Amino acid sequence: MLTVTREIIVEQLKCTDYVAIQADDTTDISTKTQSVLVYRYIDERYRIVERFYGFSDLKDSSAQTIATAIMEKLDKVFPEDCHKKKVIAQTYDGASVMRGVSGGVQKKVAEVYPNAHYVHCYAHQLNLIIEQAVSNISQARVFFLDISGFCTFFSRSPKRTAVLDEVSDSRLPKPSRTRWSYHIRVVEAIYRHREALRTCFEKIIERRTDFEGVTVHEAQGFIRTLKEKEFLFFLFLFNDIMPHVDILYNQLQKRDIDSVYVQKATETFIKCIGRVRESTDNLEAKFPSEATFSGRNANMNTLNRLAKEVCDIIVTQAQERFAFTNHLEGAKLLQSDLFQTHGQSFPNEALNATVQAYPMLNKERLRTELSIVYERPEFCSSSGAISLLKLFVENNLEEAFSETMQLLKILITTPMTTAESERCFSTLKRIKTFLRNTMTEDRLNALAMLSMEKQLIQEIPDFNTRTIDKFASLKNRRAQFVYKLSK
Repeated sequence: MLTVTREIIVEQLKCTDYVAIQADDTTDISTKTQSVLVYRYIDERYRIVERFYGFSDLKDSSAQTIATAIMEKLDKVFPEDCHKKKVIAQTYDGASVMRGVSGGVQKKVAEVYPNAHYVHCYAHQLNLIIEQAVSNISQARVFFLDISGFCTFFSRSPKRTAVLDEVSDSRLPKPSRTRWSYHIRVVEAIYRHREALRTCFEKIIERRTDFEGVTVHEAQGFIRTLKEKEFLFFLFLFNDIMPHVDILYNQLQKRDIDSVYVQKATETFIKCIGRVRESTDNLEAKFPSEATFSGRNANMNTLNRLAKEVCDIIVTQAQERFAFTNHLEGAKLLQSDLFQTHGQSFPNEALNATVQAYPMLNKERLRTELSIVYERPEFCSSSGAISLLKLFVENNLEEAFSETMQLLKILITTPMTTAESERCFSTLKRIKTFLRNTMTEDRLNALAMLSMEKQLIQEIPDFNTRTIDKFASLKNRRAQFVYKLSK
């Protein structure tokens, strides 16, 4: 079954114009390092697909070991040098072993596949942006330690949780150090239920005979925290910031996104954070009347300055990390709304950078075609590369805009995140459990393929026949799985 499915995937890879890869590694239940490889390409029906190809059991997590495992699989699909140019992108997380410019995985793969430009996963970059903003401001770092303390307080005792259930219909989520999506939920929960939390702590103090002294002492501390203006200020501030982070994070998790879509989404995110910065002076009006300062040097001017500093760090980091340079300059070429104003010049710098990154594109023809695209309103109304590609296909314009089609395929094929790799690891945890931790690599990959590529398997009309034929031809068996018709 695994062999048949892989053969189908390889057939599609050989028929498509461009291919991109995603790779990541994790530790499974048996403490083995598992690396996953995912192919992203456009199929014959012009659908963007991300296909799981398999897990690899690695002896270590070095760059050489990971790169060797990736290229062994790539060489089986693209054995000839002329086909290696089809690999146009490689997307990993930001670990130094993956992104290293001299000895990282991306460098070793690029030496064999010259067009495989490295893209740092944008979802990971978003986590790093918020982490940078928090770590550089000590008061913000203390704030997130405080909200983590709220969650830890209730997670340690069912008696405490029972009191919370009496006064609120919602519990606090468990935070994570690496996943800011969880911090988003914690901030929202404490902001919405801060009065219920205060009531809960007061009930614990009233029932002090039912709880240990440490529990009562911590409850008193949390009540003081909920009255502090410093805590409330950062709670209101990050309650304004985190929804925009959550929106962008969810947008980056989608499979059918392209660089043009991501560029517009990140630009919108930067503008929204800028608006939050302008509204920080009005946060004090939301404070309850009994709120007081706890720090000796704390005042609203200091807090407003820190809030603006947090927003400035987020904006600066986002502009740097989400900057579209080199091969991603092609995304600018398709933002026709920037160039359709009368009298505005053609984006020659973006065109030169794109053609330099992808020498298979014809520069002059691409320039001519894009000039037409900018002038036609039906093309300018497209929201991104995927919608524009569908418009060309539906109107049979593939040959008329051949170079633009090639550019669209490149931009759509380029993965902006490693979300699919993370989904593969979720499947790995469901399949390889504590009670099934000795299964072989082939069995693991077969079960994972059945789970993740269920739709592909269902679309293969003769899948069962091919699987039976493949199984029967492996070796001589007592049972006859293949019967020949007698003449």
